[in-house]
Amino acid sequence: MSSTLASTGTEGKTWGGGSAPLKASYGKMMMWFFIVSDALTFSGFLAAYGFSRFKYIGSWPIADEVFTHVPFVHGQELPMIYVAFMTFVLIMSSVTMVLAVDAGHHMKKTKVTWYLFLTIIGGLIFVGSQAWEWATFIKGDYGAVQTKGGQILQFVDAETGHRLALKDFATPIESERVQHLAKNGIWFESEGSHTTFNLQEVIAGMETHSNVIVRTQTLNAQGEKTLLSRDASLQQVRNYGRQVVEGANLKVNEYGSPLFADFFFFITGFHGFHVFSGVVINIIIFFNVILGTYERRKNYEMVEKVGLYWHFVDLVWVFVFTFFYLV
Repeated sequence: MSSTLASTGTEGKTWGGGSAPLKASYGKMMMWFFIVSDALTFSGFLAAYGFSRFKYIGSWPIADEVFTHVPFVHGQELPMIYVAFMTFVLIMSSVTMVLAVDAGHHMKKTKVTWYLFLTIIGGLIFVGSQAWEWATFIKGDYGAVQTKGGQILQFVDAETGHRLALKDFATPIESERVQHLAKNGIWFESEGSHTTFNLQEVIAGMETHSNVIVRTQTLNAQGEKTLLSRDASLQQVRNYGRQVVEGANLKVNEYGSPLFADFFFFITGFHGFHVFSGVVINIIIFFNVILGTYERRKNYEMVEKVGLYWHFVDLVWVFVFTFFYLV
């Protein structure tokens, strides 16, 4: 048997089976296969986002107007600041992962432990920040009116040009709210979330505040949303207004096209799941390092394999960040 194998002459060749291909172990090669397949998955999602945005480019939300929030800072518009912070944290976690892998190559257990710990902290900060951003996006800031045709009408101060929240001008109307129940009629549709103001209160507020005009989601030649005259604004809301929208979800989006919210939740959520999974794996590896598992194996290859995954997750975020926030 041994003489037969020796006669093949394949042991020293890269893909002959007698040596590790490209000097990579089986586990490392499998991680690369996973990364390639996952990269194709993300590419498909981002390509679908790109096609949809191109199709509705005239009404796509402007990122600088959507992502303006910073935790613990209220009443200020700070476009992209917190998203930039999240990106910086994730990139720095990739740096600490590189240092952990390098320390593993030199069999320095203490350094591997500390650098893995910093990587885990960076991942947790990113996941927490993304959860906060989701909550803020879902809650919304200003509110808007959706027309019967599905268009979003936002409100602006005609004198200053600043965006107005519904609470700034809507007039509350005292009335008893009757809950929509199945027993009230044959034709029944369950109620959605109850908004702070209804359409009648928004119209009443517009009528008493002469400075309120409508801004449509359609972009003009300058890439800015179209402003309507005072009369046209009233006519749009009175004749075509369907419902008040606050925040964003999978059905409506106060910032513009609901497709934007659909893709945002799906793609950033899918990426966030990857980051969370990476954090969990890093925690497991972290405790194995502390217990000396890899010292006994005489190698820290497991740290290197999870490092490949972590770098991939960071690289994907660069593309997600570019597509959603910069372009």
